[in-house]
Amino acid sequence: MDTLRCKEYQKLLGLTTDELVFRANKVRKAHIRSKIELCGIVNAKSGVCGEDCKFCAQSAKYCTNVPIYPLMTKAEILEEAKKAYDNGAERFGIVTSGNRLTKDEIEGVSGTITAISKNTEINVCASLGALSEEDFLALKEAGLIRYHHNIETSERYYSSIVSTHDYDERINTIKVAKNAGLEVCSGGILGMGETWQDRIDMAVLLKELNVSSVPLNFLIPIKGTPMENVKPISPIDAIRSIALFRIILEDVIIKVVAGRESVLRDFQGMMYLAGANGMMVGGYLTVKGGSPCDDKELLKEIRKLWNVE
Repeated sequence: MDTLRCKEYQKLLGLTTDELVFRANKVRKAHIRSKIELCGIVNAKSGVCGEDCKFCAQSAKYCTNVPIYPLMTKAEILEEAKKAYDNGAERFGIVTSGNRLTKDEIEGVSGTITAISKNTEINVCASLGALSEEDFLALKEAGLIRYHHNIETSERYYSSIVSTHDYDERINTIKVAKNAGLEVCSGGILGMGETWQDRIDMAVLLKELNVSSVPLNFLIPIKGTPMENVKPISPIDAIRSIALFRIILEDVIIKVVAGRESVLRDFQGMMYLAGANGMMVGGYLTVKGGSPCDDKELLKEIRKLWNVE
């Protein structure tokens, strides 16, 4: 990692919030202009995950009462893709619990991706764990465009939130997916106890990995997980974090995902002034999201603000 660049970005932390937001919005105008990307997801396989990610409701190591079910059928996932498209999403992600899928499950997901591509106009993404290049090539041939695999936080802080797999596995999976010709979406969760330096290091690494999209989640403390009592990040720190990522990542799509409703509250519109240019609609993995109608109204107001019809 470029340590000199990280030290330069540390200076941004000394800016007031309005100065930081102004600078981030200037970067957004120069590199992103008025593009806003919306995505939807389906929790296609839920629960009984053998990993111990401290933030996750789907780990079998915690008692969270999350729904448990095997891989959904092609018809069920296709129906969810159509709903996402009706909600305004241009991308749809198939997400499964666990560190990786079996070969039979990969074949099933591949068939589903092909069906979605044939029957809808939505772009298909997937988050299926630490797969091999052979798996990625099969998924790409089926019609997969972008693979999602979060690094979650900085390398320094990672062992504080996960012990069952290491940071190198996350990075290697991203590189293998890119080598297979897929775009990569990778980000993480803010508000897990990490420092501002961890956030800078995370953003710089994502820049070095040359990912196409960065989803920023804010921790939603789930009852039953080790992080159930973690105090949520403040709205202002959330806005400052978005601005920091925009300034560092420049032209990369930055989507605000889980936690935007509960953490940002009445400040949701401000995330776009801070440099965000996308969000997830229609709900998250195990947490209900906001109303699609409310999201459409928010986007309508943002486009007015940006002078875009």
